Amino acid sequence: MRKMFLACGLLVLFFNVENFFDTRDSGGGDSDREFSSRGERRWTKRRFEAKCAAIAGTLFYAEDALGGLPDIVGFAEVENRYVLRCLLERTGLKKTDYEIVHFDSPDHRGIDVALLYRRSRLRLVAARPVRIPGLQTRDILLAQFIDLERGDSLAVSINHHPSKYGGAEGEAGRLVVARAMLAAHDSLRAAGWRRQLAVGDFNDVPDGPAPALIAGALAPLAAPLAARGEGTIRFDGRWELIDQAFASPELVPEAEMAVFRPPFLVTKDTAHGGEKPLRTYVGPRYQGGVSDHYPIVVRINPDKTNPSSSSPAP
Repeated sequence: MRKMFLACGLLVLFFNVENFFDTRDSGGGDSDREFSSRGERRWTKRRFEAKCAAIAGTLFYAEDALGGLPDIVGFAEVENRYVLRCLLERTGLKKTDYEIVHFDSPDHRGIDVALLYRRSRLRLVAARPVRIPGLQTRDILLAQFIDLERGDSLAVSINHHPSKYGGAEGEAGRLVVARAMLAAHDSLRAAGWRRQLAVGDFNDVPDGPAPALIAGALAPLAAPLAARGEGTIRFDGRWELIDQAFASPELVPEAEMAVFRPPFLVTKDTAHGGEKPLRTYVGPRYQGGVSDHYPIVVRINPDKTNPSSSSPAP
């Protein structure tokens, strides 16, 4: 990480955990069969629990490095509520106060977005999925919170927009989802929820068509990082910043984003030099990592304008 945050304020972490499936083939399609104990990936209980432990370790590493456990954790590519329960019940997270927010979506691969929040820090006012008409894709998860310490309101959306692999169809789909996300945030603004944050895997770089559309209404917190060449995924030796955060004008003075790189999520890029995220699988080969994405973190710090609240780059 280029910059460390202080413990004050709220910390939001988003992580595309890449194929976080349970070990059962429950008839959910090709991906569900592939990631099962008898599937071609040989997705065993031991491997599943190792992935749970590494995801939990990411949150505990954030506690040490950033001054506290993330108050909100957004996930992409989770199969169901069961894997989230396993994450909270079979790892050190069982001693924390996280609560789950999850809705099943119509995605053709059977993957959803979800979030965890700390009930000692936040009160959940409402949560709902935003269905995307005409697309068999992930819902947008919209949640509204009250900060129990300060009494501030915060609306958060968790996003996983259509993949680049869809070509022109994928780009058109991302624009459809971006418009749906903005409409949802507009409805909250009309209801008085002005402090808003959108985080997720937008499957495009900050100057791509859909992120640029979003940036017309919500400030792109990823833009300074992209200008420095930072990224969350590495493709053919090039970093791309597709995991991003957008903030409403009211939240911008308080919010700052960074890419989060715990050392156990990193491996050498033997093909191109440097480093890259450590995946669970590369092709059919088990690697023991978590994802081809790095997480991102957003610190929402009401005292950010106070010079004493800023921590220098390490």
